[in-house]
Amino acid sequence: MKNYNYLLILLICLFSYNAFSQQNTDSLFQVRGFAIAAPKPNGVADFVKFINEELAPRKVNTLILRVDFNYQYKSHPELRDSAALSKSEVKKILEACKKNNISIIPQINLLGHQSWAGKLSMLLKVYPEFDETPWVKMPAPADYKWPNADGLYCKSYCPLVPGLHKVVFDLVDEIMDVFEAKAFHAGMDEVFYLGEDKCPRCAGRDKAVLFANEVQTIRDHLAEQNRELWIWGDRLIDGRTTGIGEWAGSYNNTYKAIDMIPRDVVICDWQYDKDNQTAVYFALKGLRVVTCTWNRPQVAISQVEDFYRSRALSGKELKGRFYGIAETIWSLPPQFLNGYYGKTSSPATGDNTPWNTFRVMFDKVAQLDQAAVIK
Repeated sequence: MKNYNYLLILLICLFSYNAFSQQNTDSLFQVRGFAIAAPKPNGVADFVKFINEELAPRKVNTLILRVDFNYQYKSHPELRDSAALSKSEVKKILEACKKNNISIIPQINLLGHQSWAGKLSMLLKVYPEFDETPWVKMPAPADYKWPNADGLYCKSYCPLVPGLHKVVFDLVDEIMDVFEAKAFHAGMDEVFYLGEDKCPRCAGRDKAVLFANEVQTIRDHLAEQNRELWIWGDRLIDGRTTGIGEWAGSYNNTYKAIDMIPRDVVICDWQYDKDNQTAVYFALKGLRVVTCTWNRPQVAISQVEDFYRSRALSGKELKGRFYGIAETIWSLPPQFLNGYYGKTSSPATGDNTPWNTFRVMFDKVAQLDQAAVIK
């Protein structure tokens, strides 16, 4: 009987320790994220393998998938990419994530990023009337250069054009349903064209108000079905005052929108070249923030440490707003996977690669998780 009681007490202690450990790590890194473009149909098997063998062991719990027009939409088949995921292929990705307790947050770029270099997105290609700057003509892809006389980086849609949101929200609703998602990522980064003087609808309007109103419109649509909005945070940072610049910050005054958007929007704060500690800014503004890394391992380590420190130093009101950390990938999955598995190399960049940053960042997260458990 004594041995039985001893064994029972030991099991209870082990169970309590494991529960405490899980609680500690869950509360520390609420979001352990990975963001990448959704694979094309011929890459689904490799992507599922990566989820099972690489994301799951690192306890990644959030997968942000840039879907855009890479899905066989039934609501608007005219907007499908030429090679797009079927519902059955999406379900293969979804099942792998469910098995590994990973939530999928699908992304469709809204407002900005409606073109890239010399290529229009499907939205403006099919619906040119949605273009904020129809007078800016797209160059041939090989001829695109920055800077250029038109200030063309990426096109935007005009948020005030009639009929726009009906089309956009059809896509959003469909992709949310097929991925069984509770949150949606709207992108909204690097919006250079907004409130243009030649636009018959936007001319003369406050760019910050235009931006904030679009965030509000998307957020309200999602909230009708108890869904959550995530966006990138760069347009909410004053690029001049901070010295962060016009890419990771705003030069066209949209940063003032930070005081106009709903507080339940989740901010993905990407600061890739330097650890600018902007997560603190968003948290102090009452917003949950996910710190995002890319291809600088040492910057990523610093950002993970800052996240841990910020939570440790914050009171209960602030602590939960430091919501987590995510590695972001800005290539298609095959390019990333080839680098990750050593099939290609980047001698010019050395250790400064997304795949090395992915490893280093999650190693650091695991180390801090362990330190939290020991404490």
